[in-house]
Amino acid sequence: MTLHGGVAHLAMASPGNRNALSLKMMGALADALSAISHDSSIICVVLSGEGPAFCAGHDLREITAARTAPDEGRALFEETMSRCTALMQQIANLPQPVIAAVEGVATAAGCQLVASCDLAVAGEAARFCTPGVDIGLFCSTPGVALGRAVAPKHAMEMLLTGDMIDAQEAFRFGLVNRVVPRGEALAGALALAAQIATKSPTALRIGKAAFRRQMVAPLPEAYDLASRTMVCNLLEADAREGIGAFLDKRAPAWQDPAP
Repeated sequence: MTLHGGVAHLAMASPGNRNALSLKMMGALADALSAISHDSSIICVVLSGEGPAFCAGHDLREITAARTAPDEGRALFEETMSRCTALMQQIANLPQPVIAAVEGVATAAGCQLVASCDLAVAGEAARFCTPGVDIGLFCSTPGVALGRAVAPKHAMEMLLTGDMIDAQEAFRFGLVNRVVPRGEALAGALALAAQIATKSPTALRIGKAAFRRQMVAPLPEAYDLASRTMVCNLLEADAREGIGAFLDKRAPAWQDPAP
């Protein structure tokens, strides 16, 4: 992990297997995110992958090797899915916004990882797919994140065909926020993170949590949650400071949030 002011950069560094989500990789990401969640100096997070791919999904060699076990791999399969599910929810529940910086391919659970992040910046040569159907394995868990990030029919098209889509199509689908020249995804994501990091850390943490919760609630419950959140937010010191600064036509001085 490297720090850029209030921005933490996590780089998946296993290019030999295209940054696959092996048990080791998922453990490393989970540990880093856990540390970040308790660090009030970190306001935003950028996630990237080293080498020719962002993330190629689950480690199929690890999965295949487990088939020689007496249970034909069931224990490892269950652990893999459990830890992946926990990791994706950890990103969703992280107090800080998470931005994916995507170069190369993001396939299967790698595409799920992009969809789980709050924002995504893609290099123009980036590509995305959920190709489980091509190997007899429907991408059911990637479909959870994908179906919440893009329109259901776009998600189903990706899941049913396994077709690769390019960065512009991913932008059209709503899977990524911005497309930048090839090789500039990390710089673009860091710039976006730096912009976000100038905002009230308290408001960002309150807002991300409320947005995630209301998105899965029925409309009346969503408005009730949002209204109660606004009242609590208005009582925070940063809201008092921000509104006062706006009225006084000066830059706000945000307080450090509680960890």
